[in-house]
Amino acid sequence: MAPNFSNIPVVDFAFISNEAKRPEFIAHLRHALINVGFLYLKNHTVSKELIDRLVNYIPRLFDLPQHAKEKIVMANSPHFLGYSRLGAEFTKGKTDYREQFDFATPHETQWRPGAPEYLRLWGPSQGWWPDEDLIPGFRGVMEDYLLQVQALSYHFISLLAEAFGLPSDALAKFYDSAECMQHRGKGRSTNNGSLTGQGVGPHYDAGFLTFVRTCFLSNVVLGGILDASRSKLLQASPHPGLQVQNLTGDWIDVPPIPGTFVVNIGKALEFVTQGLARATSHRVLSPPVGSTPRYSVPFFQNISLNVRLADEVLDFPPEILKFKDLRGNPAQTDFYAAVNFAEFDQEPSGKVNLIGRVKSHPDVAERHYPNLFEQYFPNGLPKQVNAY
Repeated sequence: MAPNFSNIPVVDFAFISNEAKRPEFIAHLRHALINVGFLYLKNHTVSKELIDRLVNYIPRLFDLPQHAKEKIVMANSPHFLGYSRLGAEFTKGKTDYREQFDFATPHETQWRPGAPEYLRLWGPSQGWWPDEDLIPGFRGVMEDYLLQVQALSYHFISLLAEAFGLPSDALAKFYDSAECMQHRGKGRSTNNGSLTGQGVGPHYDAGFLTFVRTCFLSNVVLGGILDASRSKLLQASPHPGLQVQNLTGDWIDVPPIPGTFVVNIGKALEFVTQGLARATSHRVLSPPVGSTPRYSVPFFQNISLNVRLADEVLDFPPEILKFKDLRGNPAQTDFYAAVNFAEFDQEPSGKVNLIGRVKSHPDVAERHYPNLFEQYFPNGLPKQVNAY
């Protein structure tokens, strides 16, 4: 078995444009995909100036008056966009002590009466942004950021194919044309009043890739986004945050590194690679009581709503499969079974994701997806739900 990991590898995106360094990049990426499921990506293509602008907005976003947040509460959106109140989600039966805003790249819904209901999952984000007068310029900056990370994610997915010994376009079949795709982003605040320490409980992500920027407020660097030389933002806060589970089930800290994204593998990619790529359980600890909130901006790269992953499982060269054999099987921890992604072998990706959203946001489902709500919550709105 390959050695267990105790830290997250750093992969240098600049190596792909250097003929001598590119094989090293591919080898590092392959190791991260197969043995870890997480990596830091440095020297990426997303504009630092744009990131700096977004970072300066995030604390202001959560400082908006509560009545302004409630105007765009997620329960009003059939597309699961908008604001989620503090403590509105649960993971493994415990409250996630966070509040968040869900945003998305531009999209016109493909759903029409008679079409599969899961096509309603994606739709226009108009109406689910804070009032421009209260936080002028935020929407434009956030949308520009989402589009730049989207472009990076598509480039990165072709590099994943290369790391798996496949043609660079081998994963393109999991995406529709640009106008038919939508990707999601969040502004998330993990707060400091949790008695359990749970900011976000142990879970997996659904899709192929997640790109995360983490940030702290009040004389604290925004998660390795800004340089220590900036007057309002200093080095990373020492309090704990993101953790991942290694091959034996131990929790490993993932501290912020300046200038990087944290990238992780989702359950959909694990499924189509027959477990070659590894989705890794992860959680976020609440900051200690009395400290500042922990802010983050995750980007979730989606795949086509209509693709049936069971029909698209990939085959790999023997020299690539040997790396999976060397790794062996990860420990079967309490968090190993993802409660919302068991349907990948039966349903289109969109249906799987809609089921997950219904389970984690029953108030949205009750209003907009009554049939699914009744199926999963026959006794009405539950007091607690599993968010993942």
